[in-house]
Amino acid sequence: MRHYPSVYGCLMLILLMPVRAGAATYTLHGNDSVIGLLRTVTIEIGQTLLDVARAYGFGYSDIKLLNPDVDTWLPEDGQLVELPSQFILPMAPRQGIVLNIPEMRLYYYPPAVKGEPKRVLTYPLGVGREGWSTPYVHTNVVEKKVNPKWYPPESIRIEHAATGDILPKVVEAGPDNPLGDYALRLALGDYLIHGTNKPYGVGMRVSHGCIRLYPEDIENLFHLVDLKTSVQIVNQPYKVGVQDGVIYLEAHPFLSEDSEEFENNLTSVVKLIIAITGQNNYEIDWIAAYNAINLHRGIPVAIGIYLPAQIHASAAEGVDGTGATTTAGIGLRLETELSE
Repeated sequence: MRHYPSVYGCLMLILLMPVRAGAATYTLHGNDSVIGLLRTVTIEIGQTLLDVARAYGFGYSDIKLLNPDVDTWLPEDGQLVELPSQFILPMAPRQGIVLNIPEMRLYYYPPAVKGEPKRVLTYPLGVGREGWSTPYVHTNVVEKKVNPKWYPPESIRIEHAATGDILPKVVEAGPDNPLGDYALRLALGDYLIHGTNKPYGVGMRVSHGCIRLYPEDIENLFHLVDLKTSVQIVNQPYKVGVQDGVIYLEAHPFLSEDSEEFENNLTSVVKLIIAITGQNNYEIDWIAAYNAINLHRGIPVAIGIYLPAQIHASAAEGVDGTGATTTAGIGLRLETELSE
């Protein structure tokens, strides 16, 4: 039987739980497009899986994809939880904000500072449910609001009224305001990046098209972002990246309304591999790629080796610059990466 903590125990738990000061921040290294490292943590007494997700900077979708057998609300005390703390950067210019909707994740590239390495910050999202999809466009931030009021559109008021929930024309700032304490308005009419008074909805398709962040995350992002910041909204359930010469694939479930576009998912991945490798050569384990697509665990999986032209030419000849054979080394590296 599971034992629940006393009031004193709850206080101790709150003090011991990790508290995030803001988003995970990563340094960018050259052209590599894979960031972070996978981690494992244990469930503490009284924690839900969503408590763990929020404490470490994840939403429902990405932590559940990686831990499908962990009970969301009543996990076992001491149970291991894998954190999806490694990411492939979306295929988009590394500037401003990039929103990858099917991944339910925001990437923010702060302006470069002379003499310092480039960085990226990342936050989990709640996104628009089916029928209220967020448009895939390139836009920018046009307004910043603290304690925003919410003016529910007529369509939303009608929807709520049908269930007996009568919304006022204006919802003032406070605990009943679904926009939370901070909002960034995009040059898309009523579309916002904002907080929420229902944080468990982060990592789910629950909004009317706007982008929801945890209260602590929107507060952090709000103070970093300037007006006119670029915002790229993309639809990339599959991402391909390179780190130290190894090609990785990260697969997320595509949105239901995009089933026709991504139905032949292996073809989509092939196009990404060609795009990222350009005119250079590569070796791909297609079985590993196919398995990654079908499992869609939301973490980078090694699927091949990237072979720049000069390396490929040497491999074809069987020697490197010193006369030593190279094809064996390339094959060994691929086998090692894919068997981890």
